[in-house]
Amino acid sequence: MNLRDLSYLVAVAEFEHFGNAADACFVSQPTLSTQIKKLEEELGVTLIERTNKQVMLTDIGRQIVAKAQHILFSVDEMRELALQHKDPEAGTLRLGVIATLAPYLLPRVMTAIQERFPKLKILLYELQTPQIIEKLPAGKLDAALLALPVDHPALESTVLFEEPFFAAIPADHKLAKHKQLELKDLIGSEVLLLEDGHCLRNQALDLCRKVGAEEADGFRATSMETLRQMVASGTGITIVPALAIEHGGRSSNTIRYIPFVEPRPSRTIVISIRRSGYRQQLSLTLGKIISDNINAALANI
Repeated sequence: MNLRDLSYLVAVAEFEHFGNAADACFVSQPTLSTQIKKLEEELGVTLIERTNKQVMLTDIGRQIVAKAQHILFSVDEMRELALQHKDPEAGTLRLGVIATLAPYLLPRVMTAIQERFPKLKILLYELQTPQIIEKLPAGKLDAALLALPVDHPALESTVLFEEPFFAAIPADHKLAKHKQLELKDLIGSEVLLLEDGHCLRNQALDLCRKVGAEEADGFRATSMETLRQMVASGTGITIVPALAIEHGGRSSNTIRYIPFVEPRPSRTIVISIRRSGYRQQLSLTLGKIISDNINAALANI
């Protein structure tokens, strides 16, 4: 048994197809199939059910794959530890970012990060909060940019910045001429929100409930950009974080972005890491770069 054969097995489990798994492993399909067969013979169990139409793991196959994934992850971590010992700012950092933040934050900070860490390869994962909370404690991510609350005993979080919310209003809406709004001004308007799984949905919904505003019936957007297009079409209004405001400023031909009165509703963005993680200092330095750049950007929005 060797690591190569375990990686072949994990690839087959991921792709459920010998040909695609072989391509991902940069070997021929016969080579991959032969090595997995040898692994089955060594273990004395059938790992994969083979039919003309599909490839399925057996019950013991699923258990063996889980062990193989853990072994391969541990080996990767050993390699990263050795590389970090040689150069703490080299190697790979897997960074999760919530989907309502990634498109608006990353373009503002990646140049500064790359200049500060020229030897560091950052793998970015744009995910919803529940997915990040699952992957980060399990070691599938090294750090993550999230909005509070972050509720997991294995994680610790450092505040990076406070991002205020704006109301996004159709340009011909009765509220569009206001310079500032109170939350209660949203009462009587159709408030468009994201689908379940986005922390921003929960935050916006909490704000609406505080004043009795109603979520629009029968519509939940998959992304901030969908919400923006729906507002532009005059379907309703929504609540957006400051970084999501279009670069042109607070107004356009179709949408007005209006701030709320003090105390302004906002969300708190943090960088979260595992308490036992081995790249803590690197993650905190990364967080400081993000904090400095974004706080400067927010001052101009």
